[in-house]
Amino acid sequence: MDYESLLNLVKKRRSIRRFKPDPIPDDDITKIIDVARWAPSGFNMQPWEFLVVKNPDLREKIVELISDIRPLTRRMEQTRETWMGKPWKMTGLTEKDMDYTTAPVYIILLGDPRTNVGLPMFIRYDGSSRQLIYTSGLANAFIYLHLAATTLGLATQWVSATHTGYVQCMIKEMMGIPVNLEIFDMIALGYPSMEPRPKLMRDLKEMIHYDDCGPDGFRTDEEVEAFVKRARNWNIGSHRRKPETH
Repeated sequence: MDYESLLNLVKKRRSIRRFKPDPIPDDDITKIIDVARWAPSGFNMQPWEFLVVKNPDLREKIVELISDIRPLTRRMEQTRETWMGKPWKMTGLTEKDMDYTTAPVYIILLGDPRTNVGLPMFIRYDGSSRQLIYTSGLANAFIYLHLAATTLGLATQWVSATHTGYVQCMIKEMMGIPVNLEIFDMIALGYPSMEPRPKLMRDLKEMIHYDDCGPDGFRTDEEVEAFVKRARNWNIGSHRRKPETH
């Protein structure tokens, strides 16, 4: 693959929040996971397992568990700083139809912290370094899942609520996941039912710094706040978009 092909792939990879219910071939799911297992991990410990959820009843129960915490997330959003603007609302649709719920496949990425015993002793006994290396490996595998799905014409959404305490606890109990494994995150996988809006991006020159550029080469607090407010509004709009009708 040349540079332009890679750049086009990462630009094409987008979080799609509306899905068609059409089934996905098992071979495509296997291909996606096959790519992810080649992701780099600290000292090649490969601390991952992949749980594919196709059963509609189980997917519905996962949606219900995530819906359980929605009232709390709405209450927490009311404590945001006033300069941030509008409160975060996941969608203008009903809870039943929110975001990822019509996707025919969920893939839960599990981490196995037992693999940390294979790290060099100076990392194994440094809590922050150990956790960073472990988490970074899982993050690498997770983004590989997204990229692989994109090459197959499939859409993905990052469902981050699955690793929160309550949801993770209940999913593990429901799915029979061993207690010593951890949910890193979950993706919803399916064919897209909408085209994403143009992605809000910072300017490339703004984020590249060379050598001893000094503090003046970085954004001020005011510039960061202005972008954060703009990005929040962009995200709120993206979450509220409805599926396209033809």
